[in-house]
Amino acid sequence: MTVLGDLNEIDDRTVLVLGRELDLAHDRPDVANALVHRAGDTLVLVDTGVTTAFRRALRTAADRVGPWSRALVLTTHGHLDHVGNNDLADELGVPAEHWVPARDLDQMRDPEAYWARSFGRITWAAPLPVPALTARVVSLFTPMRPFAAATRTYEERPLELIRIGSHRFTGWTFAEGAVRVLRSQGHCAGHVIVHLRDCGVLHLSDEGNGARGAMYDADQLKIQTVLGAAAGLFEEGEAAVLTDGHTFALRRGAEAVSHLDGLLEQAAALQGAALALTGGGGRIVPSEFTARYARALAELGVGGANPNPMFTAMMALNELDELGLRPQPAADPDAPWSRRRGSAAGPS
Repeated sequence: MTVLGDLNEIDDRTVLVLGRELDLAHDRPDVANALVHRAGDTLVLVDTGVTTAFRRALRTAADRVGPWSRALVLTTHGHLDHVGNNDLADELGVPAEHWVPARDLDQMRDPEAYWARSFGRITWAAPLPVPALTARVVSLFTPMRPFAAATRTYEERPLELIRIGSHRFTGWTFAEGAVRVLRSQGHCAGHVIVHLRDCGVLHLSDEGNGARGAMYDADQLKIQTVLGAAAGLFEEGEAAVLTDGHTFALRRGAEAVSHLDGLLEQAAALQGAALALTGGGGRIVPSEFTARYARALAELGVGGANPNPMFTAMMALNELDELGLRPQPAADPDAPWSRRRGSAAGPS
């Protein structure tokens, strides 16, 4: 059993600091894993989780991988469980930089608006009215300090073409190329993943959360594309250890490839099951589809990070969208969805 803040040592200069799962029933926020690494004389923190206890664990891990004389704090995306201790960049006592994705700035500044938009799509699955639910969820993630004096956006730097083996990515490099920040943008609009060149760690953060993204700004194709590219890096020996935001384990070599292939296979199986559930398209009521979709998840043994009825409902809507169905114009989020086909008439 893992405990919040446990240190999973990868090598003498790289540690995964373990978070914990979401427990809404007991008002307990989830805390994302954070990666702590030393590249030369630079301390690298990939995400900072949330809670004071996790902050202490980050400091312990930073001391363990030392010595260092400068710091680099990298935010993979703006969700609450990843950004709560970002101001740690200003308290390390050395020159520090903090970089965040520009497309996630709005949710970092106003998380209630972001989560209200997400929950507003599934009012029929929410245990409380959306404003009350949003306020309750956001209030769990305290203290919340997503910005530091050193905060800047990755997009303020020139975009780079980054070659790793036979794979091409776009993103940004730091610490003389030892730290590679690769754009992925699947789990949410600004998401990045991180490759540590010298120790071979590939940190997917939340791109590896499961077979289907849940958030309204998730991009399913990008999730699957990055999972495939990650598998390729392991097959070519360009990555050696796979880590992510919510799995409390290190996966190496063939195990990492099997895990990534498994996620892609789950995505295909789940979409096939969803297609069967929608029949010929027709008029699909989201709440009714979600109930059947949840049973399909269980039958297929498809899981993911922090499973709960609300996230299942959010995934179900994204599945309908992937199948080409669209909601009818209506104020009720549970109004039917249907497939909109083009005109049968050919071009004039």
